[in-house]
Amino acid sequence: MNDLEVPPKKKLSPLDPFRRAVLRGLAVLLPPLLTVVILVWVGNTVANYLLEPCESLAHRLLTEQFQSEVVAASEVPPHQLGDGRPETSGRDFQETRDGYAVPTPYYQFVQAEFSGPVPPTADALIESYVQRRYLRRYIVIPIFLCVFVLVLYLLGKFLAAGVGRFFWMQFERMINRLPLVRNVYSSVKQVTDFMFSERDIEYTRVVAVEYPRKGIWTLAMVTGESLLDIRCAANEPVLSVLVPTSPMPFTGFTVTVKKSETVDLNLTIDQAFQFIVSCGVVVPPQQVVGPPPQLAE
Repeated sequence: MNDLEVPPKKKLSPLDPFRRAVLRGLAVLLPPLLTVVILVWVGNTVANYLLEPCESLAHRLLTEQFQSEVVAASEVPPHQLGDGRPETSGRDFQETRDGYAVPTPYYQFVQAEFSGPVPPTADALIESYVQRRYLRRYIVIPIFLCVFVLVLYLLGKFLAAGVGRFFWMQFERMINRLPLVRNVYSSVKQVTDFMFSERDIEYTRVVAVEYPRKGIWTLAMVTGESLLDIRCAANEPVLSVLVPTSPMPFTGFTVTVKKSETVDLNLTIDQAFQFIVSCGVVVPPQQVVGPPPQLAE
């Protein structure tokens, strides 16, 4: 069969237009949907493992503080003790069903918040008062975010110092000795380093080099003109390039190559990163290989 002979066209199934439309709609819907899912997952993780424990701790501390003001009803003079009715709301204490007395402002606040009867015991009433007075979400979340950012700032300052860096290195050394944990930790650390580390490397252009051997082409980012001694040994201009690894383009190998042995590519830095992260699946439109002219006709 001739190489330029036009192959017979594949017969389209009646469901092919429907399938293509569904896949096109899925391709449009999936990125924002996954973005929302990831953000919701991160928010739920922070709420479940950081916000709720901090909220429980604050609730316990505040409850213990206010419970110190609860006294036995028998210890309160009769003219200072009310029984919860409107005509006795001006008294200093209000009696609960378990025989204790709580300060009247606490009792009145909980009574206004509850549409039905107030909690029967003094402890339950104090817990309800603390929860509804001080631990509402519009109060807790801003305070939590401020404290969380402050903790991150102090932690970053501590790790930037020599003592903090030493303790962190010891901690990572201990983590790397654990058989299963070190694999998970190293993978997560690569992702976080890629997302949050300050990258001072500036790439000038994208080239293709034959690396690691002749006949194998690899994308590389030009970072400079390398060292003078290497230029003199090669007796021609050289370039220092970063050969990134997939799917983490900010890790790789620094290689010095002859400028004559590089091929400048019609790619932007962002397009090169997309190509590397996708392991060659995402090809820029200007680099898509089309069919030969004879086959296209």
